Amino acid sequence: MKNISLLYPILFALLAAVGNALFAYGQKKSASSENPFLFLIFLLIVCLVLLLVSSLFVGKENSMEYFSKNIVEILVGGIGLYLTFLGFYFLFTRYGTTYYILYAVFSILTTSIFLGAVVFKESFNFYHILSVGFALGSIFMFHFAQSFGK
Repeated sequence: MKNISLLYPILFALLAAVGNALFAYGQKKSASSENPFLFLIFLLIVCLVLLLVSSLFVGKENSMEYFSKNIVEILVGGIGLYLTFLGFYFLFTRYGTTYYILYAVFSILTTSIFLGAVVFKESFNFYHILSVGFALGSIFMFHFAQSFGK
């Protein structure tokens, strides 16, 4: 039964990973522009339309009440999404999608370790620590690949 409980997080993570790959593809393949944010602006319009349509199929809630209760979290999350898009823009357009490995490892450190274990006090055991060690090791391997693998 424990293996089944892991199935949904794996599927949700896979869904997010596929979406992220589609985003990276679009970012990398888009034509360059004098305004590097045009792609992101139009991308956000598409995303907003999809979110609005999706919201029609879930529970109804007083939007303004929700907004007022969560204004700080919405601002923090919005700034975070902006920084993510900005970082992806520079990473993908200047270095390429193979450098996503660096983002993935730093994401593990900032989100899983700092936010999950430190801020939110979520469970974190020896195997989590071991996985962080392997994640850090991947940065060194990536460096070797970039330095000596050409």
